[in-house]
Amino acid sequence: MKFVIIGAGVGGLGAAIDLVRAGHEVAIYEASDEIGGQVRTFEIGGGRIEIFYHHLFRSDTVVVDLIHELGLGQDLDWIESRVAFLAKGKIYPFVGAMDLLRFSAVSFATRIRLGLAALWLRRQPDWKQYEGKKAKEWILKTVGREGYDAVWGPLLRAKFGPHADDVSMVWFWGKIYLRFASRQGGIFAKEQLGYLKGSFGRLVDAMGAAVRQRGGVVETRRPVQQVLTQNGKVTGVRLRLPDGGTEDVAADVVIGTVPSEQFARMVPDLDAAYAKKLTEVDYQWATVFVLALDRPLSPIYWLTMTDPDCPFVVAVEQTNFRSPSEYGGNHVVYFSNYTDPGDPIVDENEEQVLDRYESFIKRINPDFDRSWIRGKWLFKDRAGQPIVHYRYHEVIPDMRTPTQGLYLANTTQIYPEDRGQNYAIRLGKRVAQLAMDDLAQP
Repeated sequence: MKFVIIGAGVGGLGAAIDLVRAGHEVAIYEASDEIGGQVRTFEIGGGRIEIFYHHLFRSDTVVVDLIHELGLGQDLDWIESRVAFLAKGKIYPFVGAMDLLRFSAVSFATRIRLGLAALWLRRQPDWKQYEGKKAKEWILKTVGREGYDAVWGPLLRAKFGPHADDVSMVWFWGKIYLRFASRQGGIFAKEQLGYLKGSFGRLVDAMGAAVRQRGGVVETRRPVQQVLTQNGKVTGVRLRLPDGGTEDVAADVVIGTVPSEQFARMVPDLDAAYAKKLTEVDYQWATVFVLALDRPLSPIYWLTMTDPDCPFVVAVEQTNFRSPSEYGGNHVVYFSNYTDPGDPIVDENEEQVLDRYESFIKRINPDFDRSWIRGKWLFKDRAGQPIVHYRYHEVIPDMRTPTQGLYLANTTQIYPEDRGQNYAIRLGKRVAQLAMDDLAQP
């Protein structure tokens, strides 16, 4: 059977690998000039690095298994993380249980409540009990206002900004429950995070190669303009050519891995009820401002900013996780935020973002000076983060659309976990199996 996959992110590539292994004919069409989606890379100092920061948790077994299958397992490093909060001008390490006990930004009683709440969630495998509940309400009831404002409130704001009050308790459960899986040896053990030497771009390359080696087609700069259907059944796709013309490609099955609104535009005769559901999930922009510096900004890898006026929510210093020698001696820092469409950063360039961020970067290191900067980059993704509100489970679209042979697999369907390359690959594998099972039906 002929499969066409729209989008060559890791989800689309994961689906394609399983399909070609099963003997199907597969073609992936990617609109941009490179594969990888949110795991695309660029170069700093001759070393590849992701445009959006990436690491793995011990619980990310799907991607870890794939890394080993593709012969890259020997280059997967597990590294003790250095995580901290910046609160009231002071950096507080937040790696293990002892750090929580030393977290003097809150009272000792609140520290105990925070620790007990995390332990409770770690022992709750049934996430469905939290559907329809707001994380903020549970946190306030369990750890109190002080713990919410100092620790878990900033976590919610870091991901969802103005939507933090409505975030699903299921999403919060996932962050706590799965995070503990990266601590081997009990609650007093330190967290370990995984990273692939040379960047996760090597994994993307290996996935593309695995598809091509079995006869699959992976093409970039090949935007799909329309999914073609007839009598309620998919027949192929129409590609938009650089000269303004089009090219039709026949297919028995089409799998879309693009954002929901984009997918809906591609299928003009999509069932109205399904099309409406695609509009019920809202996205935030993911924005990352990257600086290459001639010296470290801080000793921390992952620094959560708790000040409500800070225009970025986390500073991720890659070179406190990997050696600066991998990036030509540069010290690399990501400043990340998730924003609504009206946020200034949507329309700003690198220099404008630096102007707004500079005083807040000085909160991390008062000595910071623009003379330290060797390079700066700004990356944006309009569909970076679905807003997982407390009724989110009611609006998740099915992977199988009402059009026969047409499937959707994108980040809106990653649930209850948070989106990431592990779960994107898992989703790709699931939609591939679903499509193959449907084809096997008489």
